This record gives sequence, C-alpha cells and structure tokens, in this order.
Amino acid sequence: MSQQANTFKSIVDQKLIKSGEKDKLKELLRTRLVESGWRDDLKALCKEVIQAKGIETLTVEELVQEITPKGRAMVPDTVRAEVLQRIRRALVDQND
Repeated sequence: MSQQANTFKSIVDQKLIKSGEKDKLKELLRTRLVESGWRDDLKALCKEVIQAKGIETLTVEELVQEITPKGRAMVPDTVRAEVLQRIRRALVDQND
C-alpha cells in the first residue's frame, strides 16, 4: 500500500473513531458475516488447512497467513457493499 493510501486510511479511521461510527461498523460487519455464513465457511477452511498441514507442525501465524487472503476474498459482495456504503454515509454526515 502506498504512503498516500496509508495516510488516507488513517484519516478515515480517525474520523470514524471520533464519530463513534467505527464500533457500529465493526458490529454490523460481524453480524452480516455471521448471517451470510462466512464465519462458518472460514471455520471449515481453518479445519481443512489444519488437517492438510497437520496440527503438530502448523503454527498459528502460518494458519493466519494462509487463511487471511482467502477469508477476505470470501466476504460476500453484498456485505462489502453495505459496509462501504455505511462508511461513505458516515464520512458525508461528518462533513455536513
């Protein structure tokens, strides 16, 4: 990620924290991911990776490295769109 993107992300993050919207967004995301079945799918993915690599040799860090990109890709587009819309709305409301 570029320095400019990091700066933008940091500014957005600060605005969401200041408005109290960040915690609301995190809760919305948690709820939607559970409702969509994403959480169950991620658990199943973890089990598959652990079985394939062996629980004795697999570290938590290795598990996280393997499942993180796949988990992000598995987030339903509808959930992603809803959260992004709420972020946009929160930022617009702060500028009014």
